[in-house]
Amino acid sequence: MNTNPFRADRSGPHRVAFEKNKNIILKTRNTCGICGQPVDKDLRYPHPLSPVIDHIVPVNKNGHPSDIANLQLAHWQCNRQKSDKLYADEKTNGTKIIGNRNLPQSTDWFKYKG
Repeated sequence: MNTNPFRADRSGPHRVAFEKNKNIILKTRNTCGICGQPVDKDLRYPHPLSPVIDHIVPVNKNGHPSDIANLQLAHWQCNRQKSDKLYADEKTNGTKIIGNRNLPQSTDWFKYKG
């Protein structure tokens, strides 16, 4: 996986707070904040349904890197599809809104046999 040492959640003063909040989320949440489906915490990367922590407002769009209110549990693949997109708005026509994101839900990852 790509680890960018310049991201505030990966180094510097936010790293400890991010790790603490990540552990809280992994212990207390069970649903993907993007697609709304259950997350199996026993799965490991590179399985597309493995658990990750997603920034609701991406760090590169001025989202707080370690605030628990800006973090959510997600599937790895949902997080990859979301990338650095923000909430859907009225200008998006004909796209299905899943969870709190406007994503192309083109693959049924629950059929994945990793």
